[in-house]
Amino acid sequence: METKDYIEREGRFGAHNYHPLPVVLERGEGIFVWDVEGKRYFDFLAAYSAVNQGHCHPKIVKAMVDQASKLALTSRAFYNNVLGEWEEMMTCKFGYDKVLPMNSGAEADETALKLTRKWGYMVKKIPQNEARIVVCDGNFHGRTITIVSMSSDPDCYSGFGPFTPGFVNIPYNDIEALERELQHPNTAGFLVEPIQAEAGVYVPADGYLKKAADLCKKYNVLFVADEVQTGLCRTGLMLACDHEGVRPDILVLGKAISGGMLPVSCVLADDEVMLTIKPGEHGSTYGGNPIAAKVSIAAVEVLYDEKLAENATRIGKIFRDEMKVFYSPLIEEVRGKGLLNAIQIRTFEGKKAWDLCLAMKENGLLAKPTHEHTIRFTPPLIITEEQMREAIGIIQKTMQEFI
Repeated sequence: METKDYIEREGRFGAHNYHPLPVVLERGEGIFVWDVEGKRYFDFLAAYSAVNQGHCHPKIVKAMVDQASKLALTSRAFYNNVLGEWEEMMTCKFGYDKVLPMNSGAEADETALKLTRKWGYMVKKIPQNEARIVVCDGNFHGRTITIVSMSSDPDCYSGFGPFTPGFVNIPYNDIEALERELQHPNTAGFLVEPIQAEAGVYVPADGYLKKAADLCKKYNVLFVADEVQTGLCRTGLMLACDHEGVRPDILVLGKAISGGMLPVSCVLADDEVMLTIKPGEHGSTYGGNPIAAKVSIAAVEVLYDEKLAENATRIGKIFRDEMKVFYSPLIEEVRGKGLLNAIQIRTFEGKKAWDLCLAMKENGLLAKPTHEHTIRFTPPLIITEEQMREAIGIIQKTMQEFI
């Protein structure tokens, strides 16, 4: 079979809820992937930052294979001998009393929403069914009905109503708007991405997160950080919130917590918040399964052992510096932090960011547009300076050819 055959088969038998680049991948190693014809590409999406440790990292693969040969799934109806080890590591590494394991990032965000509301009723004493959660325009926390209820993107919510009530949208990076909503006595939480990745890698003003967290504390509101994409070394520190010394009341993690090997996510919080949910009130059949626990332990250890936060800081700066001094009429803006970066693209002769991504694919680099005019560049964090400079050369060469 050739590329077109695989694509045709997916189109015939699969739902049409994605629009992938026309490349069919069959192998990955480190920062590279290979298609079914054997062509090698730089992976500059890293599965939306799930593959921070690189494709098929040998330590993570070994942890997965070793555990899979012993015990895969017990459900939470029983204890297993691995989950507690993972829970101890996660709470110690991130500094919280408790961790609740789930699978996808959307599930973890849903968990955080339930915890926020439960805390609001049990601890803050908000009247039942009147809790409010403040969110930001441009947010992306997943695709469940409840989560798209807070979206400002018509592609996410159109045709899926009626929507879940209880959310208040404000502009991102607007402290005054936030304080107005936090003063409402029924506000239980503020859910925010430290950097809005899906929206186009929008980095808030310096001090925004710290001011927001301080205001939440002032008005007795939970500061809930969705670090599914921004966390785990992607922005140059373990968490994007660490850049401003902010400790969220609820921390949401996913994606790279498994190194891209399987779905793992979690929510971390202290006892006052986490223990508001009692047995039978929330859970997941696969959440906390032994394979996931062992894989996640290995994945987090790789982040620390290989100093991937430091590498993201150094190599990310090279990317931004080189692209900012490179002249192209296609480039409107270069922005980002660490190895979470984006280039805002001007339309050229009717061609958009999608067309530029197609051209980069032909030259051996894979990236994906978001919202038509923005391309994210998020390679695995193990990328070297030599590899980054080679990749930058491909991007710049493609832009020169494009016009």
